[in-house]
Amino acid sequence: MDFMFNLTPGDVVYDTETYPNCFTCTAVHCVTGQVWVFECSFRRNDLYWLCLFIDTMARLNCRGVGFNNEGFDYPVLHFIKTSDGRVSVEQIYEKAMACIKGNSFTHAIWANNRTFIQVDLFKIHHFDNMSRSTSLKVLEFNMRMDNIEDLPFPVGTTLTSEQIDVLLKYNLHDCRATMLFYHESADHIRLREELAVKYEMDCINYNDTKIGKQYFIQKLEEHTPGCCYKYVDGKRGMVQTVRNEIVVKDILLPYLQFEHPEFQRIHTWFKNKTIIGTKGQIKDIHCTVNGFQFVFGTGGIHGSVDPQIVHSDDQYMIIDIDVASYYPNIAIANDLYPAHLGKSFCSIYKDVYNQRRQHAKGTPENAMLKLALNGVYGDSNNEYSPLYDPQYTMSITVNGQLLLCMLAEKLMVSPDVQMIQINTDGLTIRCPRGHQQWVSDVCRWWEGITDLVLEDAVYSRMFIRDVNNYIAEHEGGKLKRKGAYEYEMDWHQNQSALVVQKAAEAALVRGEDIREFITTHDDIYDYFLRTKVPRSSHLEWGGEKVGNIVRYYISTAGKPLEKVMPPAGTEGEFKRANCLTDQFYNDIKSEIGDGVWDERIHTKNQSIYETRRMGINTGWTVEICNDVSQAEWVQSNYHPRDLNYEWYIKEAEKLVTLMKENT
Repeated sequence: MDFMFNLTPGDVVYDTETYPNCFTCTAVHCVTGQVWVFECSFRRNDLYWLCLFIDTMARLNCRGVGFNNEGFDYPVLHFIKTSDGRVSVEQIYEKAMACIKGNSFTHAIWANNRTFIQVDLFKIHHFDNMSRSTSLKVLEFNMRMDNIEDLPFPVGTTLTSEQIDVLLKYNLHDCRATMLFYHESADHIRLREELAVKYEMDCINYNDTKIGKQYFIQKLEEHTPGCCYKYVDGKRGMVQTVRNEIVVKDILLPYLQFEHPEFQRIHTWFKNKTIIGTKGQIKDIHCTVNGFQFVFGTGGIHGSVDPQIVHSDDQYMIIDIDVASYYPNIAIANDLYPAHLGKSFCSIYKDVYNQRRQHAKGTPENAMLKLALNGVYGDSNNEYSPLYDPQYTMSITVNGQLLLCMLAEKLMVSPDVQMIQINTDGLTIRCPRGHQQWVSDVCRWWEGITDLVLEDAVYSRMFIRDVNNYIAEHEGGKLKRKGAYEYEMDWHQNQSALVVQKAAEAALVRGEDIREFITTHDDIYDYFLRTKVPRSSHLEWGGEKVGNIVRYYISTAGKPLEKVMPPAGTEGEFKRANCLTDQFYNDIKSEIGDGVWDERIHTKNQSIYETRRMGINTGWTVEICNDVSQAEWVQSNYHPRDLNYEWYIKEAEKLVTLMKENT
């Protein structure tokens, strides 16, 4: 069969599309570029050949690479393969819809039951996490593909022969987009391959955090079998420590002490606090010391000076002080551990930390051990993890905040030391250059008390909007960018209009003119923006319905862009008043019937549920540019002729003006 398909060993990207009367599967070899297309419709039935192709993939140990293929594409292929292709296109569509609408575990095919190995880029990059959720279409924007294509026909459409031809082109486009992301993910895949061999861990589709957690759990189980999982009647169950409440005074470190009345007040507040559930339990708690406000939270401490530019000079210097591997080392230094895991947790934690220090940065061992260290804290508050013990979580975060306050208090003993920022695992100060040794002595004092290690960096300038949005310039010229000023972003982040951040940086750091920078910048992709809406909504451009994801630029001759969303309730019905129980609402509704307003259950202004509209870049017109070849370019600078520079200039000025006004 190898000769039949001209298939050679190696990774093969594939993608499927399902409609009521058409199923397609397209595959592309990652090395040779060979393309295979299979179709099942009223025009033809390639399912027999598709099953043979799958068998050939398995025999040659080819891996199937996809985007959410573990959750969708492979279960559909598995359904076809296990029936030897003796299924109808209607049954395939029914299976596909069940995968989309059902629980992911219900339709999951575990690795030992699969016909061929799966590499799921969606899982590797942790896009299955709600906070990182990213579609292939968004990746097409972030990868700067010349053409971004959305699904050409609504799900559930019965396709004509001509529409199937369009679908096949789209299917191939998605394969090529996945292939491009596969190459972008080469280092991630290589790391997992090396770890799988070294640690006998089947982790090819694990996200970074899961790799670290699994390694740590593996070490815990090796040391104390049954500490993480126990088997009852042949079924594996997690061992956890569940808390009804957490009495904070019981978890505070005994060597915490403060002299300033405001820090003493915060310390006392924590001593008297009982936490029930960890989410949102520490909020609106703050204190002000020497004019600087410290804000405490469930996840960590933060605080910053008002928007401004902070300079070092001949007399003053800016020192950034961070704690090395802060949260892991708090646990190691103070014997803090999830109750069901015992003290061996700390010894293993320390061993992992020491192992990491023995491996150079950039090696797979260093990367994996870093993931193991950092993943444990977050999973201690994950009710689906064998590391779960929320008291451990809070012991780390509460003590971590107060320990940093001890350091800040001691540094602020000198009236010449100005707090600039504090955030989770470190702080930044401005102090006289003559104080450098004194600052070092304070840091050594704090290290001696806490048994933690501090690392420092010296900045020449900081351009600060707030604690999460700033540019810090090291004395050697290297820049650290955060938040609104960052333009080297992760794949899941919105990489729209990066020329704005670049222009702001040019103005702040190098004194360049914003208007000149934006009108002469030579990367057109830095001007593009993107917006997307779920399938339940749609986008309208000048009143015309367009795709659910669009790439566009602000234009002098374009049209307004709007997001159109379904009503929040039944269209045409009076809006429901707030704070009603479902039973009360439904009882009155059954009494009065539809279309009747009643003051007991409806809003007083008698408003009704209507289709909702929200402007995108309201007040500006845009030009859609999903296909860059369709734009009319100015040859001298490769900018669209109707590019409206004014919007970009105004946005960049917003990032600069506040600081200049407060310098």
